[in-house]
This record gives sequence, structure tokens and C-alpha cells, in this order.
Amino acid sequence: MAGRVENKITLITGAGTGIGAACLELFAREGATVIGCGRRREPLQENLAKVRAAGGRGEIMTGDLSRIEDAERIVADTIAAHGRVDILVHAAGVGWSWGHASPHSMDDIATTPPDKWHEVIGINLNSAYYLCHAVIKPMLEQGHGSIVNVASISGMVGMTTAHTYCAAKGGVINLTRALATTYGKRGVRANCVCPGYTDTPMIADVMYLFDDEQMATHLTPMGRAGTPMEMAYGCLFLGSDEASYCNGIIMPIDGGTVARQ
Repeated sequence: MAGRVENKITLITGAGTGIGAACLELFAREGATVIGCGRRREPLQENLAKVRAAGGRGEIMTGDLSRIEDAERIVADTIAAHGRVDILVHAAGVGWSWGHASPHSMDDIATTPPDKWHEVIGINLNSAYYLCHAVIKPMLEQGHGSIVNVASISGMVGMTTAHTYCAAKGGVINLTRALATTYGKRGVRANCVCPGYTDTPMIADVMYLFDDEQMATHLTPMGRAGTPMEMAYGCLFLGSDEASYCNGIIMPIDGGTVARQ
């Protein structure tokens, strides 16, 4: 039986860790040829080795997607090698843990200096623009395409901290809606997955909160964090032809967190 994305050329960013890595595994398992992108080669190589060991097809490319030159190169190289991009899953980005590597980048606006604002916007929002800008024309020329942007429930609701992160993810959500509105009639769909608390390195330092049952239930009605693979299944559905009438969907996968906002 054919896989759900059989023979689809699928470009996946952030494929070194977390949700992007889970997407790399899952899309390959479902028949796609996967091109995994990220900043660091070593984790990409490890994840690609797992894909190939399981019989999947794929390759990796490195780059800094906050730079338009790298985003354009990755899309161009994928098309040069495979002739097209059928699906773009943009999962790259930084979150809560980035505040350790880059102090004040996940602060409230009063203590966020301008350089940290531009840094997080560059990584989390500009990268989405660069990739979509690079891939949309080839998708329109081929007459089909599916874009899945990974945003966050923090782009749907306000937070007391990480104001730049919230703004960037809100921008990704509305960019996705705009893409859907403009290009849906020309065969290119755009949808968005919004993860809630997910057990990835991005929030590793606050995962201890789920050890307390009362706190866990406060964070999300299901009382647990999600897994990267649970997020990847949402990306798989929206990227696949199963979602052929889904366009402009903003899909929270969060255990019910935003349901009670």
C-alpha cells in the first residue's frame, strides 16, 4: 500500500531536533523523499541515517534560514536535484530555551532590547517569509504545492513573557492565512500547525512542571506535554492530499490549552 505522501518531494526545516526531526522520520516513512534542513550538520546526519536505515529516501542541507541567501539556495538546490518541491514543512525556529543562549530574547517587551527583537523576528518570522517567497513561484509554475508552517499557540494567545516570540508566531499564522487566500485557487495550499507544550529541547528546562499533577492540569487539560511525533502527524495530514480541501487552517495541537482561553 502506498504511503500518505508517496513520492512527494518534501522540504523540512528544523530537521535536526524536535518537531522537524519527527517530520523527517514520519514523512519518509510515508513515502516522501525528504530534504532535511538545519543549522548544524551533525544532528541532521544522525536523523538522515535513521531515515535511510528504515528504508526511506532523503538528504540534508545546512543553512541559516534567517538569511535570505541560505533560504533561496536550499529551495533552488532542492529543485535542481529533484525538479520540484511538493511540500514545504517549515518547522525551524527558536523558543523558550533560546533565552539561555541569547539573554533577554525571551523577555517581556520592557526588557527586550531592539537587537534581540530583530534576532528572534529574523529566525522565527523572516525565515518563513524567505522560504515561502522562494518556493511559491515554483509551486505556482508546477500547478500544485502544500505549505505547512509550524507556529505556536503563543501566536494565538498572549503570554506574560517572550513577547517577541509571540509576535513572530502570530505573524507566521497570519502570513499563512494570506498565502491561503491568495494562492489556493492556483493549486497551492497553505496551512499552519500550532503546537502547545511539546517535549522538545525548546522547553526542556520547564518540563519539570508536568511532574506535578495540579500544575500539569493547569498548563493543559490533558495534563501532559505533547510529543514531537504528535505534532508531526498534524503536519503530515495538512501536507498530504488527504487535506486537499484544507486551506488557511490554523490547527492547535495542544491538549486543549487554547480551548479554555
